[in-house]
Amino acid sequence: MLEPFKSAVDFESGLLKEYDNKVERRLSNLEGIFNDAPSYAQLRAEEDGMVYEVFEKEVPANPGQLAHAVTVIYPGKVGAEYYMTKGHFHQKEPTAELYLGVKGQGGIIMQNKEGKTSYLEMKPGSLVYVAPYWAHRTINIGSEPFSFLAIYPADAGHDYGTIEKIGFPKLVVEQEGKPTIISNPRFKR
Repeated sequence: MLEPFKSAVDFESGLLKEYDNKVERRLSNLEGIFNDAPSYAQLRAEEDGMVYEVFEKEVPANPGQLAHAVTVIYPGKVGAEYYMTKGHFHQKEPTAELYLGVKGQGGIIMQNKEGKTSYLEMKPGSLVYVAPYWAHRTINIGSEPFSFLAIYPADAGHDYGTIEKIGFPKLVVEQEGKPTIISNPRFKR
């Protein structure tokens, strides 16, 4: 049985202080995620830069347990498209998630399986409710690392495969110096 414990988010650095696992996602881990394939190939040839890291506190993946993690997305773009996470549905689709902006400027794009989308910008203190049945992907739209705290049912699971196959209907790109939502020409329904 799991005993009570505490961890801490450092709001100055934007990091989770006491974490058990760290996941790194470099450009090489995100092939096919960005829309601009030639720009991706060029960036990838120059270096295999870090796009984001996830710092997780481990709890059993049992019903009733709540997991939490801090994700840090670094500033950068592939072509005009901002650095972002892979994005996922939950394997247990009727589960929700909460995101709390910790540091930097970002956004979260969400979609349901019918293709309806929602985009919300995030900054420190922003609290976003990711509704059940909605895929979600976070984006760094600023010039410094963007970090957020995620709290979710430990048994929710991650379905990355659906997003890898169909993508998101909308993309977040920089146009005229600001984040702009455009249609994804590669979205498959």
